[in-house]
Amino acid sequence: MTSDLISPKPAGTDATKPDATRADSLTHTPAEDGSKPGRTGNAVSRKGEALIRVNHLTLDFPIFHGGARSLKKTLFRRARAPIAKTRAARTGGEVEIDPNDTGVVRVRALVDVSFTIRPGERVGLIGHNGAGKSTLLRALGGIYEAVPGMVTVKGSVETLIDTNSGMNRELTGRENIQLQARHKGLRTAQLRQLEKDVEAFAQLGEFLDLPVRLYSSGMAIRLGFALATAIAPNILLMDEWFMAGDAKFQDKAKDRLSAVVEGADILVITSHALNVLETWCTRIIWLESGRIRMDGPTTAVLDAYRAEMETS
Repeated sequence: MTSDLISPKPAGTDATKPDATRADSLTHTPAEDGSKPGRTGNAVSRKGEALIRVNHLTLDFPIFHGGARSLKKTLFRRARAPIAKTRAARTGGEVEIDPNDTGVVRVRALVDVSFTIRPGERVGLIGHNGAGKSTLLRALGGIYEAVPGMVTVKGSVETLIDTNSGMNRELTGRENIQLQARHKGLRTAQLRQLEKDVEAFAQLGEFLDLPVRLYSSGMAIRLGFALATAIAPNILLMDEWFMAGDAKFQDKAKDRLSAVVEGADILVITSHALNVLETWCTRIIWLESGRIRMDGPTTAVLDAYRAEMETS
């Protein structure tokens, strides 16, 4: 999505009014033993508690910038029909005029998506650019809002989606580590352990005590990756950009990430690297224009996906 799109709006709500249900839009249920999510090391709440359930999830992005006027005229001329539905499989979700919002233009990023992921499953999301993979990850992570009841997540969640996720660019790397620790509810001893772990892995040297806004993209990836993988979650949500970085970093990252993946109850990863998905995933969900095209065992879905790519 571009910077012209504001926060996504769940289907069926008023795009012109702020949502008042943020706290209830995504259900994150803590462990029954009272433990806090996101402990350092291998301290994870009991296995088998994690669960992801998505029930008819539809997610819209309303467009309010000036350029939407000309787009609106085009849509009206097409009798309020979605733009070039025959091309949707290549260009992302449907763009249309919301009939419930007095002509507001919207991008429908996810449409009637439903599935359940249980402990032990390793799920890969595939599809063309704009198919809704990253949008779905953000919805599962609570970054994008959903209508209450559409998305239920049980267990501690760690998202490896954005290098700057949860970080204040005006603070130093070390201060951001402390900020994350407080957010996770870590005790002083755990904070020190987290700080040592991140410092040793990221190898930022004196830059760890400089503001993050001064970091290169590679340095930001190192810090973000080290922070995200230092916490052992029940559920790990990961976008493929975490595979980026120089060759030396990738070698270090693979071993560290493999340990986190093995320790998580549930993994959901989006990637265009099908060989990575074949190695890590037990199940693949193929998205096309915001809808589920196919959901099943890794080999069966990837074979169908490759066949589609070869003939297109």
